[in-house]
Amino acid sequence: MPITPDCSSGADALETELISAADACAGHTQRGELVVGNHRLFWLQSDPATGTNGLWQLTGNGPGPVTVPGLAIRSRINGYGGGAVTASADGVFVVSEDQQIHLVDPERCCSRPITRRQAAAYGGLVADPIRHRVLAVRDVGGAQQLVAIDLNGRLDVLHAGQDFYGAPAISGDGTRLAWVTWQLPDMPWLRSELWLGDIGAAGTLTAARPLRAPAEGSVQQPVFDDNRLWVLSDHDGWWQPWRLDCRGGTTQWCSAGAPERDHANAPWQLGECHHCPLPGGGWARVHYQSGTAELWLVRPDGTRTRAAPTFTDFRHLRAVGQRVVCIARSSTRLDAVLGIDVASGEARLLAGGEPAMASGQPALPLDFDVPALSPGQLPLHGFFYRPEARSGHRPPLILVAHGGPTSAAYPVFNPQVQYWCQRGFAVAEVNYRGSSGYGRRFRLALEGRWGEADVDDLERTADYLSCLGLVDPRQVCVQGRSSGGYTALMALIRSRRFAAGASLYGVTDPLRLRAMTHRFESGYLDWLLGSPEQFPERWHARTPRHHADRIGAPVIFFQGGLDNVVVPDQTRAMVSALKAAGRPVELHWFDDEGHGFRRPASQAGMLEWLYRFYRRHCAKFNERAPDLS
Repeated sequence: MPITPDCSSGADALETELISAADACAGHTQRGELVVGNHRLFWLQSDPATGTNGLWQLTGNGPGPVTVPGLAIRSRINGYGGGAVTASADGVFVVSEDQQIHLVDPERCCSRPITRRQAAAYGGLVADPIRHRVLAVRDVGGAQQLVAIDLNGRLDVLHAGQDFYGAPAISGDGTRLAWVTWQLPDMPWLRSELWLGDIGAAGTLTAARPLRAPAEGSVQQPVFDDNRLWVLSDHDGWWQPWRLDCRGGTTQWCSAGAPERDHANAPWQLGECHHCPLPGGGWARVHYQSGTAELWLVRPDGTRTRAAPTFTDFRHLRAVGQRVVCIARSSTRLDAVLGIDVASGEARLLAGGEPAMASGQPALPLDFDVPALSPGQLPLHGFFYRPEARSGHRPPLILVAHGGPTSAAYPVFNPQVQYWCQRGFAVAEVNYRGSSGYGRRFRLALEGRWGEADVDDLERTADYLSCLGLVDPRQVCVQGRSSGGYTALMALIRSRRFAAGASLYGVTDPLRLRAMTHRFESGYLDWLLGSPEQFPERWHARTPRHHADRIGAPVIFFQGGLDNVVVPDQTRAMVSALKAAGRPVELHWFDDEGHGFRRPASQAGMLEWLYRFYRRHCAKFNERAPDLS
């Protein structure tokens, strides 16, 4: 829905029951990692009370948990996980919290470990049903391998020698294997390579060879349509589907003729699936249009039908029988397991998809587009959430910089956004330069310009929304998580226009982080800022800790003591620098939280502290504010 100056608010304050901070964080069930095994559906579902993931299945009696006492599921490979579950007739393979692979019997609700190697992490699980084993990416001793593990725990290394591996794909007849690799210092969305190998009778991998794209780019999500290999590649400017014809020692890359849109997002996690072949021919494919995902059914004759248009993001596409199943999200419902009939395109809820709010209607995301007004600028897109009506007042604005930074904001339900809107704040989520979903050129526009281009884009957004009369320009707050926290701090350094700022486990000293961060992102900062040896002045200029005295607005910080991505020293050092400069600062510390708070009590406490902080520093924004805490 596009934004207009006179667009009405999402919900009437008198009819909507206010969401408390505890409710905003406690009731948000998430679903993901949908897989099909032995014609049955399995997925991971979060328990909001504990923050852990459990295994669920769809049976003739409907959806229900596969309750295995003591088994919580989460891959930690590369720090972000992914591919923690796969299934076959042998059972369901999962990665447990202690990073071992377990084989779950969904009928008896029991499991047994098939790996016991300590100090290892697994992800990108794929079943090999012909050989009764599971394929996985293993990280051990600072190196990764593609491995196969049978039901008795025997492990064979299929391929090694590359710095990082993506989740593999196995052909329909079980004779070929495809996978993606990338090398330091690259991230997988910058440069990566597709590989293909043959699987012999004994299950070993032979004739492994790279299949290089026609131009430099990023490849992801290889998949076989029976025995034909497809992959998403952005070497032509967008992550689009390509078919590979490998004959006589040569490889031809054949375009599917898909629209010039990204057909996937940045691969932070293993095991994503935004395209799958349909029974009887054709494809189900996702592409992103102005930040919103669209699901399309592509027939063998090339005709296309959009499915489930009321949903705005789709993940983990699978074909089963005569339908496509996926995880679908929207701005008005919780995560859903959705089934789409291939013949009719009709969508049906199989699990989840509950109304997002118990009463009233949520504030809906309104598209906005900030035009490029000067050379070097690119048009910007984002989502604006209008607060409940406040007669005679333009509302304060919370400007949100998403994390990553190679990620994106999506128009899906976020209970914390609703919390702010009910309390009189507008919220704008900005897909600044460097965000995914807008093509390779836009995604790479942040190279060497982190802390500059993204900050410019936040300021452009604040100016644009203010000029439309949608927000009070004197009461703009800026906040972000992780890398978004860095962007927020740099915005506070660059400009005095912001009333307050918040850093949620954000980066404050890139050079120190470079020496301490985990292996997956060890080369990322050099791409974002350039080599520190070659550009020392740039690194100094874009280190918030060195410029604490230039921050005029009050800042609040939140940090987990167990964070191994943005290590806790980052926040400690910045808070100390602000105190030394005599600047107003608050710090809230959570000893038992990591990168991204998982416990509902921690999340709720953060929201309450943020609300009190913003209310205090956006004085006079709302006479009703004391009644809404």
